[in-house]
Amino acid sequence: MEIWVESHPETYGALEETVRRAAQTALASLPGLTDAEVSILLTNDEEVHQLNRQYRGIDRTTDVLSFAQREGEFADPEDLMLGDLVISVDRARSQAEEYGHSVDREISFLTVHGILHLLGWDHQTAEDEARMMEKTEGILTGLGLTREAR
Repeated sequence: MEIWVESHPETYGALEETVRRAAQTALASLPGLTDAEVSILLTNDEEVHQLNRQYRGIDRTTDVLSFAQREGEFADPEDLMLGDLVISVDRARSQAEEYGHSVDREISFLTVHGILHLLGWDHQTAEDEARMMEKTEGILTGLGLTREAR
């Protein structure tokens, strides 16, 4: 299992181990992914906004962007590289405050949520959303990160 985590700006570096641990736990909990690879960038709202506009045509920031390697016309489902995640630390901090839990919990939530998106999970229907939330919460509980965790 290879997980690359980078921070822009470097001041977000203290969160890298939290992200790495969440990604490792998520991948270990899903069958056939022990050799998977993922790249994760921790950055600010400004950079996420720019990437969201450039690649999705959406002119606003968001909390996490996922760029799946296994999607599209030339995708190889056997490719070990799942793709890239871009997480807004600014957004994670404000959401943690809003939801009343720790930044570590929110960053971990976004990491797990993003990895599930890389694997094709979605939340377009209420049923899919419930399934995705159940899986995400189960992984976070395994990390000791409940909604009450501060």
